[in-house]
Amino acid sequence: MVWSGEIGNLEWFFIILFAFFYVLYIFRTARAARSLGTGFRRVFYKIALRAGYFALFIVALLGPSFGESTKEIKSIGKDIFVAIDLSESMNSFDIAPTRLEKIKFELKQIVDAFSSDRIGLIMFSNEAYVQCPLTYDKSALNLFIETLNTNLVPNTGTDFGPPLEMALEKIKGDQEIVTRQKSKIIILISDGEDFGENTAGIAKKIEDEGIKLFTLGIGTAKGSKILIQRGMQSGFKKDRNGQDVVSRLNSVSLKKLATATSGKYFEINGTQNDVEKLINTIGDIEGELRDTKTMDVSANKYYYFLALALLLIFFDAAIKVRTVNI
Repeated sequence: MVWSGEIGNLEWFFIILFAFFYVLYIFRTARAARSLGTGFRRVFYKIALRAGYFALFIVALLGPSFGESTKEIKSIGKDIFVAIDLSESMNSFDIAPTRLEKIKFELKQIVDAFSSDRIGLIMFSNEAYVQCPLTYDKSALNLFIETLNTNLVPNTGTDFGPPLEMALEKIKGDQEIVTRQKSKIIILISDGEDFGENTAGIAKKIEDEGIKLFTLGIGTAKGSKILIQRGMQSGFKKDRNGQDVVSRLNSVSLKKLATATSGKYFEINGTQNDVEKLINTIGDIEGELRDTKTMDVSANKYYYFLALALLLIFFDAAIKVRTVNI
């Protein structure tokens, strides 16, 4: 027999309380019987009956499990690659505190929302690098997210092609058996225009593979200056004429990419945050059946003991026993 619980402080409290009051009850009954010169042995019938259903209540509370049965456990999930733009414009602060810091916060919400799915991170500007491969380890993911900064990649422009190609390659190279490619998802996050030349061709490959692609734009139409950090010094990025560069959200490329792959475009700006919509959209996608296991389990049979205890309570209430014979 297997128990789902154990006798704790609460159970011991009720056991001691029960024993205390019944010892007191026996003492008072015995004293009354001696005063009257009569017997009081029948009191023990009631004690045995009540101790019986009290013990049955304790057993039921501990959750006894016995018998053999099997249960099929299915592992279902999705693979999600998140490609994050780390170009210098992500340091703009039209989205407080900065675009990148806001994205890092929202990424942690996405990780929490898909705790049973594998998630990977790709960082890019005009080149792409795997920051974290597909993993179930949410603690590691959050650690990698926290370390994201614009100094991790070269900053010579934005190209959507390399991160999309890398995500497609990693997903297609997955050794797990795949029967539904729609359980494979790519999220591309950026604030700017795509300057790459191969994006359209890679988008076509993603569409042909049936992989879902969602784009998330961050920034405002008004934009802001770009804060840059050089060692211990910080300042604003300037153009060739010495003027401050103002970065504005350019959603055209992101919307075009989403349309080309039958995906959806979402946005974070000064008055709008579509991350919850993005989470809900991904949540509606059916996951992939990864594994099925049959496990031996024992069912909790507390109700047998509870039913017997209630039956004894009924007999206790229905049957009257004279505890002191006069």
